[in-house]
Amino acid sequence: MNPLLQITNKTFDEITIGDTATYTRLVTEREIQLFAAVSGDHNPVHLDPEYAATTQFGECIAHGMLTGAFISAAIAMELPGPGTIYLGQQLSFRAPVLLGDTLSVDLEVVGKHDSKPWLTIGCIVKNQNGKKVATGEASVMAPTVKETVTIVPPPSIQLVD
Repeated sequence: MNPLLQITNKTFDEITIGDTATYTRLVTEREIQLFAAVSGDHNPVHLDPEYAATTQFGECIAHGMLTGAFISAAIAMELPGPGTIYLGQQLSFRAPVLLGDTLSVDLEVVGKHDSKPWLTIGCIVKNQNGKKVATGEASVMAPTVKETVTIVPPPSIQLVD
């Protein structure tokens, strides 16, 4: 059983332009399968090695929006953290993400809108070789109340053929 994790957010008032955070994830076959199950995207380039071998990539690649979901996780877990509301995302995919890649999501606060607790966060996702696989900007509503929350692991999901 996974130990419970506690995380603390940064409030809008605590955040300054130039603040950064990094979130790292390993891309596994199970994560790709789970993402396909949850999203309904069963494109064989993600799930069928024989099919994927015939594509320009030569092997299975992760869903682009799985990379987008890792950006969402970085915002929710690191900067600003719990209580953040996602308002929008501009995202460009630069290179394929392969099974076994370790992705680092680098966030940087590039805009702070004083009339509302809104932030613009620059997002760069790189693989273990430092290659950019995605870039973009997120718009978020930062929390205004300081919180420390306990993260409860999600229930296990059974895959169905």
